[in-house]
Amino acid sequence: MQLSHTTDIRDVDATAWNRLAGDSPFLRHEFLAALERTACVGADTTWQPHHLLAHDTDAALVGALPLYIKHDSSGEFVFDWGWAHAYEQAGLEYYPKLVCAVPFTPATGHRLLIAAQADFQHVADTLLEAARQLCDRLQASSLHILFPTAAEQRLLADAGLHARKGCQFHWRNEGYSDFEGFLASFTSAKRKKARRERRRIAEAGVRFEQLRGDELSEEDWEAVFGFYSRTFMRRGRLPYLNREFFAEISQTMPESLVVMLARYDRKPIASAICFRSSDTLFGRYWGSLADFHSLHFEACYYQGIEYCIREQIASFEPGTQGEHKISRGFVPTATWSNHWLSDSGFNRALGELLAREETHVDAYMHELTTHLPYRETGTRPSGA
Repeated sequence: MQLSHTTDIRDVDATAWNRLAGDSPFLRHEFLAALERTACVGADTTWQPHHLLAHDTDAALVGALPLYIKHDSSGEFVFDWGWAHAYEQAGLEYYPKLVCAVPFTPATGHRLLIAAQADFQHVADTLLEAARQLCDRLQASSLHILFPTAAEQRLLADAGLHARKGCQFHWRNEGYSDFEGFLASFTSAKRKKARRERRRIAEAGVRFEQLRGDELSEEDWEAVFGFYSRTFMRRGRLPYLNREFFAEISQTMPESLVVMLARYDRKPIASAICFRSSDTLFGRYWGSLADFHSLHFEACYYQGIEYCIREQIASFEPGTQGEHKISRGFVPTATWSNHWLSDSGFNRALGELLAREETHVDAYMHELTTHLPYRETGTRPSGA
């Protein structure tokens, strides 16, 4: 097996990479290449691509680790600012660090991209050792693998990377025939509340379209990007992604994009940009120009649920945070990350910290399940 790296994923054959990436829209060569080509990552940013590659003796790509050299902790959604502060107090440098993740994307998916015919354990061990050696060469403080699958996080924990548990809120399709069939699983009070929120939008004259990436006009995309940008600007920062990025992926992977576009008097007023795989819808970016009651809930949650039911998609991950998702039918769901600090003392302390932290996450998730809107008998989603 031959190891190498690239600072430009466009140097890697797209078909070979996508064969490893599987069904995830965020791991597709087109998505990662668009990030690099439109300068959302790379030069002049804090995300420096350094993807690790493994080839067999026939030069076939059998493994990859989507890896970035990071110079801050923005856009990761697994918060380690406190760890960086502890390093600073100890007179140590926390940055640079190595992060295996999809930039700006807190969605669970495979991080160890390994060919089906390869020896998974051997390729995984080889890539992880190469990542640790890279830490040494760069004098990086640490290696972080964000939002791996549950199976991967157990393998990573066995390899010495501490597991960190988080929580998101996901919706699960229990074979509902339509949206009303979904609401039938709610208690009466929660069902009335959801219907009232949807009715407010309809009675206000707001109409929604669910569009593929290549079904929006140039004017629509300009409006959607404006909504997305406003959400960031309201928080006092620039958006992670630029207009060129969306223009590119709407052409290179349009079937993976779903835009919930709201119109009032035929004009765009709000949108939610989603991505999809064969079995999951991922809610990512929301924004609006208007202030209609319940518009956010309709654009970001109810439209997505309706889409999943119609398309027979198994799950809907609407993004991070948001306990208000519970009353709309989303269930507390564990997410994971794995971490290794090159300083042995800090690494040992981190393991103890994360073990204590997990007990609090477990208690938090247990408490949230007592507030689910579902009736108790025979209607709760699996795992709820």
